[in-house]
Order: sequence, then C-alpha cells, then structure tokens
Amino acid sequence: MWTARGTPVGGLMALPEDARRMGTPSSWVMYVAVPDLDASVRQAVSLGGRVYVQPQDIPTMGRFAVLGDPQGATFALFSATSGIPGHDGPSEPGEFSWHELATSDWQAAWGFYEQLFGWVKMEAMDMGPVGTYQMFGRAGEMLGGMYNKPPEVPAPPHWLCYALVPSADSAAAVVQRLGGKVVNGPMDIPGGGRIAQCIDPQGAAFAVHANASSAKAAAKPKRGAKKAAKKAGKKTGKKATKKAAKKAAKKARKAAKKARKSAKKAQKKAAARRR
Repeated sequence: MWTARGTPVGGLMALPEDARRMGTPSSWVMYVAVPDLDASVRQAVSLGGRVYVQPQDIPTMGRFAVLGDPQGATFALFSATSGIPGHDGPSEPGEFSWHELATSDWQAAWGFYEQLFGWVKMEAMDMGPVGTYQMFGRAGEMLGGMYNKPPEVPAPPHWLCYALVPSADSAAAVVQRLGGKVVNGPMDIPGGGRIAQCIDPQGAAFAVHANASSAKAAAKPKRGAKKAAKKAGKKTGKKATKKAAKKAAKKARKAAKKARKSAKKAQKKAAARRR
C-alpha cells in the first residue's frame, strides 16, 4: 500500500494464479468505502451484481470484496476497521480525482450504483453520436462520470481511474519515458482541465488529470515563450529594416555623386566646343 501526504491512496499486488490461468489482464480496481461490507455485498447481488471475490478480512485494515455490476464492470468494496480512508473535499495531487465508467447501458448501470452507494446525478454533457456523459457525485463533490462506450471499442465495460497531477503533459511524458503508452491525449476537456489516458508497462489502463488552474499554470510558460519569440522577431525585423534602409541610402548617395560628376564632365565638354 502507499499514501499521498499521509492519505491512503491504494496498493499493488501480483495477480493471483487462478486469475492468470483465466487470462485476467493487469488492471486497476476502484474501491468504494461502505459502513457494512457484508450488507453492501448482499444488496449488490439483489440488484443484479456478481461476487468475484467473497468478503474477507485484511488483518488490522478492514474487510473487502470484489464484485461486478450487472453490465460486467469490476469494482470493489472496502470497510475499514478504524476510520474510513481518504478525506472529504477536492482531491489533492497524487490522489485519484475522477472515476469513469464506460459501459453498455449507462442508465441501467446508474440505477445500480445510485441504489448501492447513494450517488446523485450532477451535470450531463451531450457528446453527439456517442450520447450522454452523465457526471455523478456525493455531498456536493463530483466523483466521476459514465457513458455508453462506442461499439467500435472492443474493451468490455470497465472503470477507468484518473490520478490528479500538476501537468497532464508532463505526466504523459514520464509515462512514455518509463515504458508505458499514452493511448489518448494529452487533450483539453470541458471546464478547462487536461487529461491523458495511458497504459502502464504491465498493461493496466489508467489516466492522469490536471485541473483547470494547473493546466493554465502549465500553459503560461509556453505562452510566455511565444510572446518572447514574437518580441525578438519584431526586434530582429526592425534591425533588418534599419540595415536595409542604411544600405539603400548609401547606394543613393553614391549614385547622386556619380551623377554630379557626369554632369560636370558634360558641362566642360560643352564649354570646350563653344570656344
């Protein structure tokens, strides 16, 4: 397990041997804290969910179970022994800030999660041919969104976890440098933030998210560099113009001098003929 500024964030483990034999790929699993894990598992099953890992204890930590929603997306439940991990309010850098469900029927999935966790609908965004992107939250804080994945996307229904970072572009560069892949982005999102969807070296999908203020701060140096380059270009242009003007003036003076000499010679010849 690891933390960010003392707040538990998540953990890593090797895939169990039986999961490997079944061809289960490496993946991140979204955990939702509940007050009574066993009661929540029973409720999930009554709503059409499936249990992949039966409720079991984690010594000194709490109790967990891994489930699938009616459309097949995997998620997990956790009940802590003492105090719920995490905190209320906006996510901090290094924590997961957004949870996105790509599914086959988001309205049906919404009914399942709404009843199980008490989430509420917040904003909705029309994505054209893809349909609606429905955002949801709890206690006034947005937690994520869900939508119907396009038919051409081969992946089964799944949750994608977004980690908050100061700069999505810098994080995407680090992903590539460390052997991962960037499969979508970095790109702007409505509201001014910026995201990149990635795959780690073991094949697990995840995403990074920079909020609007961080994205603007990261963009400022670029704009400053452009402004400086533009200013330097103007200065260079002015210098070049002055240099060209001086050169043209010098040529004009030489031509005028030559013309005066020619005029004097012509006058002398004309005077000699009159005599």
